[in-house]
Formats: sequence, structure tokens, C-alpha cells
Amino acid sequence: MHCSRCKKKPVILKPLLCKDHFIRYFEKKVHDTVKNFSLLSNKQKVVVATSGGKDSLTCLYLLKKFGYEPTALIIDEGIREYRKKTLEDLKTFCRKFKINLIKKEFEKEFGKTLDQILNSNSKNPCTVCGILRRYLLNKYSKGFDVIATGHNLDDEAQAVVMNLLRNNSDLLFRLGPVSGNKNVDKFTKRIKPLYFCSEKEIKIYSILNKITSRFTECPYVEEAYRMKVRDFLNDYEQKKPGTKKNIIESFLSMKKNYVSETKENTYCERCGEPSASDICNTCKLIKEIKLKV
Repeated sequence: MHCSRCKKKPVILKPLLCKDHFIRYFEKKVHDTVKNFSLLSNKQKVVVATSGGKDSLTCLYLLKKFGYEPTALIIDEGIREYRKKTLEDLKTFCRKFKINLIKKEFEKEFGKTLDQILNSNSKNPCTVCGILRRYLLNKYSKGFDVIATGHNLDDEAQAVVMNLLRNNSDLLFRLGPVSGNKNVDKFTKRIKPLYFCSEKEIKIYSILNKITSRFTECPYVEEAYRMKVRDFLNDYEQKKPGTKKNIIESFLSMKKNYVSETKENTYCERCGEPSASDICNTCKLIKEIKLKV
């Protein structure tokens, strides 16, 4: 068996490509996504929401390689035995590629680490973390034109299915290569350069380019509803290859015909950040679990 474009040994079976041709294929896919969806221009300031994992590091690596000058922003939730390791990887990476790194911590922003918050209440870890992380990402992306994230094809297919199962069309149609409330003041536009790249492709690319050798998951991930959807889609992908790609392509076709209800931009009465209600989810959560700000 050899590469479909030459006679070298393949590093991946679908598509059947050797190391050199796979790297070209992968980088072209990301470059085309940035170009075709107008994600980013050379004049725009971009900050990459990073975790130190393979996806966000690959996103950071490629934006740098494509000639942009990305800044890395990491939110340290304070997850024992996990965040410290990925933070070390990120610091090493940023030093190597001369990338500015901004670090913000739950403990300094809210008075407690995520571990401490969860020890004192029974809330879903991913719900708490997601609300607080999104708040800090938007807060500390002020001054940048866009936030790039490492969301990939697998992540997005899961998100589409989850929102369909929950009958949440408003959140569903905010998804895509460009996501969120793009036309709201104080909200930094989100872009996803790896939108059409599978989890497997990113892992192989990151290994071949020595971006990272650590592939660990957050210890709280198994408690997430998303994991049930992930396992279901992975199982179906095994039986019907191309399932995840088909979900994304179908979703993007539907999105073209979706007409969203025009709503007046509203902001939280407490923190002033964009919000769909008078009080944003972050401020509601802060009050409910008695965090300090």
C-alpha cells in the first residue's frame, strides 16, 4: 500500500497519503477555510483561545505559519493534575515560536478554582466551566478583532446533534466556521480555522509536526452530555464513514436558508457584557454559587 499521490508509505488511510502529501492536504484545507469563509485578514488582530491541547496548539501553529501574528490566551480553571501540564506545554510552545501568551485564572477572577467551586455544589462541571470560560474569553479578547478556537469537525458535528436533540434552533444556527453574536457590540467574533478537520487528522498533523505529544482529556469530561453524543457519532462513523462530514455539510446547507429573528442588542445590567436577558448567565451563576468578582 502506498500514497495515492506518490509511492511513499502512507501515514493515514483516509485519505491515503504519505507524510508530505498529508501535511499539504491538511494545511490547504485550513487555509481554504480561512479564505472561503473570510475568517481573518492580515490587518486583523487575532487571539487564540488555547488550552495547551493538540487542537488549539495546531490552530496557533498554523496561524503563525500562514503569516498572522496570533496572541495566545489561556484560562486556567484550576483543575488539579491537568491544567498545570497543559500550561507547561503551552508556555514551551509559545517560547519556541515567539508568541505572546496571556494567562487568566478562575481563582483570581472569581475567588475559587473550578475544583473548589465543584466541591461546594453539585452543578454540572462543564456547565459551570463553560459559562465562566466564555465570560473571561470575551472579557480579555477586548482589543482583538477575532478569537480563533481549535474547534474541529468532530466538535461541531457533536454540537449540531446536541442542539437538534434539545430543539435549540437559536443556538444551533449560531454555529459554523464563524460563530456567536457577530453583530453585537462588545462581543468578539469567534472563528474556527479547523472547522473541516477531523480529530484524527489533527492528531496526526500535530504528531508529524511535533506540535505536542500529550493527548489528555479534562478529568471532568466523562460527566458531560457531549460525551454520550461523541461516542454515538464515533460508533456510527465506524459503520458509515463520512457521517460527521455529512452532518456538517447538511447543517451548512440548512443555515443558508435560516432566517433568524431580529432582536435588539441587550447587555447585562450588572457586568455590561452582551446578554440575551437582563442578567447574563455568568452573573446569575456567580450569585447562585456565591463567587467573588
